[in-house]
Amino acid sequence: MIRLPSNHAAITAPLVASSTHFPGIPIGRSLLDGRPFRLSPVLTEASILPATNSIALGGLGSGKSTTAKVRAHREILHHAHQYVVIDSFGEDNTGEWGALTHSLGGRVIKAGDFNLNPCSSLFPPEVREQLIRSLIAAVEPGALTHQATHALQHALNHPKATSLNGLVDALVLPETGRWPIAKLTEWGEGAAIALSRYTEGSLRGLFDGPDASLPETDLPILSFDFSHLDRNSPAIPSLMAAVSCWAEHVWLRQSTAAHRHLVLEEAWQILLSPATSELIQRLLKNSRKAGLSLDVVMHTLSDLGDGKAQDLARLCEVAHVGRLGPEEAGIVGALLGLPAWAIQEIPNLEPGQAVWKVGPHYVDIIQTVLSGEEARLTDTSSRRRQAQQALAEQNTALTLTKEKEEEENSVGDDRGGNLAEPTEQDTNEEEGGWDWDMPPNVIDTRHRDVIQVAKQGRCGEAAELAAIGERQDITTHGINSDQAISWLLTRAKVADLCGSPDTAAQLRATVARMGKEVDWWANETDKSDASPSPDWHHGPQPPAPSPHPDHNEQPARRRRTWPYVAAVAALAIATVGVWQTAEDDKHDQEQKERQEKAAAYKGRSGAAIDIDNVDADVVARWNRDGDRVIVELRSYFDEDAKYLRLDAAGKSAFSTREDDWYPKAPEIVVPIKDPLADVTIRIAIGGRTWKEGSRATSRTIRLSPTGIAYDAETGKKLPSDL
Repeated sequence: MIRLPSNHAAITAPLVASSTHFPGIPIGRSLLDGRPFRLSPVLTEASILPATNSIALGGLGSGKSTTAKVRAHREILHHAHQYVVIDSFGEDNTGEWGALTHSLGGRVIKAGDFNLNPCSSLFPPEVREQLIRSLIAAVEPGALTHQATHALQHALNHPKATSLNGLVDALVLPETGRWPIAKLTEWGEGAAIALSRYTEGSLRGLFDGPDASLPETDLPILSFDFSHLDRNSPAIPSLMAAVSCWAEHVWLRQSTAAHRHLVLEEAWQILLSPATSELIQRLLKNSRKAGLSLDVVMHTLSDLGDGKAQDLARLCEVAHVGRLGPEEAGIVGALLGLPAWAIQEIPNLEPGQAVWKVGPHYVDIIQTVLSGEEARLTDTSSRRRQAQQALAEQNTALTLTKEKEEEENSVGDDRGGNLAEPTEQDTNEEEGGWDWDMPPNVIDTRHRDVIQVAKQGRCGEAAELAAIGERQDITTHGINSDQAISWLLTRAKVADLCGSPDTAAQLRATVARMGKEVDWWANETDKSDASPSPDWHHGPQPPAPSPHPDHNEQPARRRRTWPYVAAVAALAIATVGVWQTAEDDKHDQEQKERQEKAAAYKGRSGAAIDIDNVDADVVARWNRDGDRVIVELRSYFDEDAKYLRLDAAGKSAFSTREDDWYPKAPEIVVPIKDPLADVTIRIAIGGRTWKEGSRATSRTIRLSPTGIAYDAETGKKLPSDL
């Protein structure tokens, strides 16, 4: 039975709606009471689940995408559902959903391998206009004035406007109408220039072809793979808008499946585009009538801002929340209406574990269970595994080389060297090994090691070690065994050392409610702080000093100087004591501050800044090894942004606006020695009036791994969209 290894939540947290059972595919098992968890939203009564849309949130590696893929795999195999996936993230220019799509007989469609005609007669007139407006807004947000909108509406009625090329011609050479041709030509110039990016510029080939190249609608799964595109490219929101329109007006109408799903991976890229978010919100509102479920996958709702996040949370009745930082967990919990105990658990979840909220009342903590085949199809860590394999092969080669050298040295010189005679021990090994069995290692130092790590201020590492030990003992001895319970008390002591007395008290209360004695293991833990070596490990004591040969001779009378020596020694000890006390206080204060910082560690930080009238975000991510920080500067297609630059630790990166392309987000990798130390970054941004070769306005930012950013000069805390 699967249990929550890092927290005995079955006792410390109440189970909401514990008697509720949902129909559908198996997903995993509850970590609160061990029951299997099943859910197919479309099979659930409307009185319990009014809508079937779902949202999956969680940090990198939390398992949200894996769970989404497992749900799709089982819904297709068990219930013959159909899926369309918009996939914009992956490794090696390959989307995350590629392997699963191929295994189910679906098709992966890369951007450029198909063509979506926004002027197609397959779309209703109002949808054509909205889709084309979203294409214009993606590349030239300021081009859609009231006059330009009228010119676009007039051009859409032109006989030539059956393709994007024909529409551009109709904007450039309009027919006479209510307004003079000269006026219509002037008004439509900006829209025509914007659409020319799709017919003559770098985005050609995506929207300027016939309807004949539209993808099939009868496959079990279609994955639109945009992972090879630049994540800051306007092509991504444009393509997502087009696919959404195709899915609504072509795929849904031609599909014969019992139910359909539209999966939006990295959904923040869609919802941050105003034109595209309108299309998605319309799909969400009409999903029940269309027989469609939207499955939204993203890191956190805070990426969207309050308004859009609240709208999305309200329209999704199923929520899956994986591991998030404490601050983000509070924001997400408030938006989704999660109970306090569930919000407290979110930062402690392990990969594959998530808080699930189904409908207005049901809340549970679920461990997703994968088969071997599903683990292979949903794996997205090939790069890390290749790096680990390369390191293992390198270590193996070094070991073999060393063993070969030792073997050659042991043989001796055949041309004159003398071989050593075999010893009795060597003879025993050759005949059959040792003549006695090595005793097992019965000394369990895991608890002591965890506490020592916590005392050194590495609270996160101590918590991970405790979770591993707890999981091992639960598997070996059972969840109610003394070995498993002992980890609760070890975690309580770690909480005390890391400045979390409330958590420590809660853990000890849990043990008491389970009918276990609290003191027995606490005493053992205290003993572990003493010397770890038993008496039989000590060597022989040195012999007592022998008397001097002339011990009968009377010693010479000496002057009594000991009172003076004692006085000087006392003064020295007092001075050293005062100095040592001050040093200890300073060390304790530094240690406390470091522990507080470790407890608040998020591994990322960011700041929203305004430099030279350009709105931008600087985002920093600490890697898991704690030896480098990846810093990125994003302008999110601000029309005034012309130049972006990052400088830190002797490294720099910059980008400029070229051929009307928005500057790409520059990125630098900063090596660090202390993963808890702040990183100082200098940011330079050139706005509308910036000229090449001129000095851009700059600002220095200090980024903390706790998620807070400061102005390095004033020390003022900066706002953040993270």
